[in-house]
Amino acid sequence: MHNDTLEQWEHSHNFSTSQDDAEKNTKIVMLLTAITMVVEIIAGTIYGSMALLADGWHMATHVAAFGIVVFAYQYARNHANNPKYTFGTGKVSVLGGFASAIVLAVIALIMVLESVTRFFQPQTIQFNEAIGVAVIGLSVNLISALLLQDHHEHHEHHHDEHEHHHDHNLRAAYLHVVADALTSILAIIALFAGKFLGWVWMDAVMGLVGAVVIGKWSYGLIADTGLILLDGAIDKGVKLDIVAAIEENADNRINDLHVWYVAQNHVAATISLVTHYPQSPEYYKNLLKHIPSLSHVIVEVNRCENEPCIKLQHSN
Repeated sequence: MHNDTLEQWEHSHNFSTSQDDAEKNTKIVMLLTAITMVVEIIAGTIYGSMALLADGWHMATHVAAFGIVVFAYQYARNHANNPKYTFGTGKVSVLGGFASAIVLAVIALIMVLESVTRFFQPQTIQFNEAIGVAVIGLSVNLISALLLQDHHEHHEHHHDEHEHHHDHNLRAAYLHVVADALTSILAIIALFAGKFLGWVWMDAVMGLVGAVVIGKWSYGLIADTGLILLDGAIDKGVKLDIVAAIEENADNRINDLHVWYVAQNHVAATISLVTHYPQSPEYYKNLLKHIPSLSHVIVEVNRCENEPCIKLQHSN
């Protein structure tokens, strides 16, 4: 019968961080974007501008994306200590970022299709009115970017492992705002070119340019978040730090090592080692305390019966 409690060996699996300010500002941006979306879609339809319509249409998908961002924050917070999530809800924000990246990709595809259509079916554009609405849209985008920028940059940390960690959910929201600003700028350029130079075709060209840039951003965000969601291999620097810390102590040799993200800024590791002088798992965990992102460690210690122990190749 044990007389001790288990509290000294237990720890929280809540790897999410407070994002109250980011969530609040995202809600404000979502409202501003929704209002501007309605104005631009109506104005683009009335004034016949593809660039303006493209801006308004993809703003509609941005509103949905901001909804995903807010939902991810709220869900992660409300279920942070839910035992059915083995390693907590740290990846919910990453999943939100992935979903938003898919929305960005859809936006780029829609812009390509509509821009190509306008090459073959040009429409009359009321330039003055369209330019005025596009400028209003750009102003809203710049305000929104400022609201999210400080938090976007604040949550980028530079650790000893030489990795940059991001709040991918917030990064997705920020990219949506920047994409809005980009398409607004391109719409204004196209409208001025059409008004003063007669280059009506610039309206469709700028739609294609915006689609390419947004598609590139989407691909980068999908690659980053997808790797974390699929427990992809992390930066080798973290693994090398773990190996060095363990194997430079006594005659320890790591025979199996797995390291993966349990949240965007938190890493878990399972370590199997062999040694002639086995210590408690806590002893080896203390050797790794200098690695700031390493938040969850499981250690298996095996006594080496051979002389000497052979250093084995480490698993990914």
